[in-house]
Amino acid sequence: MPGNIDVAVIGAGPAGSWAAYCLARRGARVTIFDASHPREKPCGGGVTGRALALVGDAIDRAQLPSSAITHARFLRGPRESATVPLAGDALTVTSRADFDAALLDAACRAGATLVTARATDVALEPNGVRLETSRGTCRVPFVIGADGANSLVRRRLAQPFRRDELSIATGFFAHGVTSNEIVIELVADPPGYIWSFPRPGHLAIGICAQADTGSTARTLRDRTARWIRDTHLAEDAPLQPYSWPIPSLTAAGCATAPLAGERWCLAGDAAGLVDPITREGIYFALQSGQWAAESLAATRATANYVDRVRTDILSELARAARLKARFFHPAFTGLMLRALQQSPAIRAVMADLIAGEQPYAGLRRRLLSTLELGLAWKVFVRKGALSGRGTIS
Repeated sequence: MPGNIDVAVIGAGPAGSWAAYCLARRGARVTIFDASHPREKPCGGGVTGRALALVGDAIDRAQLPSSAITHARFLRGPRESATVPLAGDALTVTSRADFDAALLDAACRAGATLVTARATDVALEPNGVRLETSRGTCRVPFVIGADGANSLVRRRLAQPFRRDELSIATGFFAHGVTSNEIVIELVADPPGYIWSFPRPGHLAIGICAQADTGSTARTLRDRTARWIRDTHLAEDAPLQPYSWPIPSLTAAGCATAPLAGERWCLAGDAAGLVDPITREGIYFALQSGQWAAESLAATRATANYVDRVRTDILSELARAARLKARFFHPAFTGLMLRALQQSPAIRAVMADLIAGEQPYAGLRRRLLSTLELGLAWKVFVRKGALSGRGTIS
């Protein structure tokens, strides 16, 4: 075991590897503990242009196998659809194993050390943090929990996610088939969406629904299989099943989310930093990992980190959580599909939402500023999706 560690990072996903990279570049001694990364992760794998820009100096995009996405196709049943063109750098879909490996390699090249051990316990002591791992015990001044929705650091030093703060993502990797489009269908029962994202060499197809709706991973996966047959997206492709929990905070949960203590902080999924509607979390993982590193390097404390996350990330996620209640309602999804079919301006708004360039703050104002004022009002206001006290401004 390393004998003298300034910061231990638990988890080598995007949040952990990027925190380690940023700390190591600032001269900190950093050790990453993870027994399984890099690995394929059961998510869409979409990496927005702003996320790639954040790590652009550390990884070589040309060496990262990826699928460039030209458009998003929204479905409503087998016969209705709308296509939204996407800019060339708006969204890239990559294998999470490849993307995470590139970030981990960058962290190690910057000076971080990887220990392929699983963290089994973590506890605060008077002068630091005791970390138990599958390879022994060490004591560190500070620990960053970047260990995902099932975070050990969160469970031991704060509290685990409640069931109403989690979503279930489940579906299939369809091997041997890919494309240049993402396909999305919003569904009402249970509220959520089904997607197909083309990675190099396979499609990541799945459904995401709130964990407290009563639906099991098995029933959701069966529904995904029927959707694959109905859409003919992966005919005769070998299907590899997956399931994974994803944080999905309520608006109240965003206000009270535990982020840090005297000798620890959480980043990425472990902190719940995932869009409750889209379930996109890679950008927030990278951003939070970088902010944690900057705060520790500057002040050896986390107050600045907590302030930035609450102000710049959780406030935005709370807006999404309030919008989510009506977003998957059939009346809303029907109007939205027609708006996308008829209005170039509304398609531009949706393209920016997909790319992460349009925040929920100001979304209503932008919609109402389009030439299609009446259409925007009908879709997003009359149905109550963006109106009402305390919702989207």
